[in-house]
Amino acid sequence: MSADFSIPEDLLTTLESTADEPASDEVTLELYFIYDSHCPWSYAATPLVNVISEAFPEMKINLMHCAHFNGTDSAGQEQVDAVLKLSAVKFSKEHIRYVNSPKNAIKTANLMAWMQSKQPNKLLPVLNALQKAHFIDGNPLDCKHDFNNIVEQFKLSPSNKVFKDELSSDAEFVLGDITEIQELIETTAFPVMLVMANDQGIFIDHSQYLGQPLEVVEFLKREMKSL
Repeated sequence: MSADFSIPEDLLTTLESTADEPASDEVTLELYFIYDSHCPWSYAATPLVNVISEAFPEMKINLMHCAHFNGTDSAGQEQVDAVLKLSAVKFSKEHIRYVNSPKNAIKTANLMAWMQSKQPNKLLPVLNALQKAHFIDGNPLDCKHDFNNIVEQFKLSPSNKVFKDELSSDAEFVLGDITEIQELIETTAFPVMLVMANDQGIFIDHSQYLGQPLEVVEFLKREMKSL
């Protein structure tokens, strides 16, 4: 069964269109967050997702794991140093110790895709917990045992295929949707934050708000007023 990450056809049509249409009184809000759980920039951008979710409880949050890190490379010390200069997130000495070692987010991508179809209400809390485990507790999240505490904490019951060494069909489905968005916004860079207000897209330059996450809420309020 595929994960419920499908991008609505009206979203794809809207992003391709330049026509302006009047906004209705009732606004339907969705956030699309393309990220990798083992990426320092994604880690720094997650607080923005948190404050947006709190400020707009009616907004649907779509967390889309791009599975960039597959065991062949890492973000490295330079990215961590850059993130520390711009954001308030912390990195433990244990994480820094192995910062240049290859990272593998495949199992995390599988877990998040499984959750999207089974327990979507827990996605954001679990993402926060996974990032804390990786960047603060020094957990590589690279084998089934590494996920035990989070599985128990959030009362999850993922199937064994989640913890295999290759992407699950659900995770592959997510990647297909990510590719469609990347083609439309003409970049494969991540993280990406896109808010849809009815049929109008609002792109968030997350780098502008990493140091002051609450300011992204004010930005969105201003943008939605002008739609």
